[in-house]
Amino acid sequence: MPSTPPAAAPTYTLDELAGLAGLPRRTVRYYIQRGVVERPIGETRAAVYTGRHLEQLLSVARLTNAGLSLERIGELLLQPTLPPVVPRVAGSVEVRSHLTLADGVELVVEAGRAGLTPEQVRRLFQQALALYVTITRENDDAR
Repeated sequence: MPSTPPAAAPTYTLDELAGLAGLPRRTVRYYIQRGVVERPIGETRAAVYTGRHLEQLLSVARLTNAGLSLERIGELLLQPTLPPVVPRVAGSVEVRSHLTLADGVELVVEAGRAGLTPEQVRRLFQQALALYVTITRENDDAR
């Protein structure tokens, strides 16, 4: 029995992709410019987008709704698998670590949303404290 060739993967125009993702065209272009979504196949009006582009847009939307920055999202999308992100909703509980560097200077980290391990949080705090000490010493030395 002859096998049928696999159907070609669907492609979308920018307007179709933006509509499917529920985003303005301008936002889609911005995400591509920032590198959190891959460039289209082809250029100018002949450019097309695939299901992968749609998946990337939906992931970016989910992560931005959870409060992550585009820089952090770009880092996460380079990883083979995304950590689970729970959107902030009324009644949700967040655990944060606070490092007070001085009166009025505080570093707050929610490790789960940031995708950091406890060891990475410890290293961040150690380096932030060391940097703060260096900066304040430079300020004291300049006086």
